[in-house]
Order: sequence, then C-alpha cells, then structure tokens
Amino acid sequence: MLVEGYVLKVGDKIDTDVIIPAKYLVYTDPAVLAQHVFEPIDPEFPKKASKGTILIAGKAFGMGSSREQAAIALKAAGVRAILAESFARIFYRNAVNNGLPVMVVPNINESGVNEGDYAQVHIETGEVIIGSKVLKGRPLSGIVLEIVKSGGLLNFLMLKRR
Repeated sequence: MLVEGYVLKVGDKIDTDVIIPAKYLVYTDPAVLAQHVFEPIDPEFPKKASKGTILIAGKAFGMGSSREQAAIALKAAGVRAILAESFARIFYRNAVNNGLPVMVVPNINESGVNEGDYAQVHIETGEVIIGSKVLKGRPLSGIVLEIVKSGGLLNFLMLKRR
C-alpha cells in the first residue's frame, strides 16, 4: 500500500483539542469538521492539506481527549497518512478504525524533511521516501493493515461478513 502527498509538519504533544477544537464536536459531517482542523495553531491548514498531505508530527501526537472526530477531521481535510515519533494510543486506534494510515517513524522531525516536500509512504514495509531521503518506520501489519486497507473498521467488518 503506497500513500503519497506533500508534507505538512506539526510539533510535539499535539492534543486532540488542537486537532479539532471541542466547540466543533456538535457537527457530524466530516467536511464541516475538516474546515476547522488545527484552527488554534494554523487556520490555513485545511486549505494547505486539501491537495493531499502526509502529516509529520513529533512525540505524543493525538494525546488528550479520546475524541474520534480528530481522526475523521484529519482524513476529511486531506491527510493521507500521519508519520510521528509516537502516538497517543487512543488516537492511533481511532485513526486505524477510520482508515487513516499512521506510522511511527523514529526521529522524523530531525530528519531534515521540510514542509512542501513530496513524500511516498510504503505502509507495509515502513519505507518513507522524501526527496533523496529514505527513512524507516514501523510498518503496519496483520489486522491493523487489513483495517486500514479496507478504509476503516466498518468497511473491514462488512467485507469479512460477505
């Protein structure tokens, strides 16, 4: 499974309230949620991400509230994969369940990757190619990979039921 897009970066300890502020949780339409992704730190993020984004983050991405809308909003905004040094476990699980690829890539924030670089992410091997740089992440495998390939847990279960 290959995922491609342009790099946007955020730092360490990005919590789910920064990803999608609580005041927007009254909305259920992913397109509406997408308009407010990262509003507290970068109100232009939805416009920048709309062309297809590989989001690069630091440590503890998705910490805080267990709100599922964070993964839904990121995916609807155009984020095709998230590469981080570490994830909050509940965010990681929410992303997988919503078909949003997430991969731990050690030291990715110090790798010299810049916003706007074009990235190719090989989900099954963990290989990340950005310009002339080749980084190694922890690949998705087993049922986690199957769920992401299916587009999320609901699609995965529906396919298994047939």
